[in-house]
Amino acid sequence: MALIKSLLGKTPKIGKKVFVAENATIIGDVVIGNNCSIWYSAVIRGDVHYIRIGENTNIQDGVIIHSTYKKSPTNIGSNVTIAHGAVIHGCTLEDNVMIGMNAVILDDAVVRNNSIVAAGSVVTKGTIVESGSVYGGIPAKKIKNISKELLEGEINRIANAYGMYAGWYSEE
Repeated sequence: MALIKSLLGKTPKIGKKVFVAENATIIGDVVIGNNCSIWYSAVIRGDVHYIRIGENTNIQDGVIIHSTYKKSPTNIGSNVTIAHGAVIHGCTLEDNVMIGMNAVILDDAVVRNNSIVAAGSVVTKGTIVESGSVYGGIPAKKIKNISKELLEGEINRIANAYGMYAGWYSEE
């Protein structure tokens, strides 16, 4: 069973139809919307500031989500994919965003709607990722605009696929 722990009088609130893997960890001031999935070895640690996650969002294996003490909370929108091993720290991810494997998003960065951060990229403190764009590299810079095919074929397809995958586990 997942470790879901109250801390300093704050208890995680988890929406309806949310899959939480048995070894995921969710602590403190965390709110997770409906139809989300929190996969194996993910850590969502709302101990030093709040973490808010919208609906139909998937937090894949080994993701770490944290904030900065009394300074930078973490806000994650709806229809967001955070791929394996990413670190999301004290930042904002708006709706319809995909964060690639092992990417790092640092304090006070904002990833605007309909955007992708490529695998292995580092979005440095305070960076604003433009809506409708792909950013990549270290530090992450704009690579290109997102086409409708990329938006539908990657961001929406993967978010919807993870909802289906979570359903497989809920049936057992």
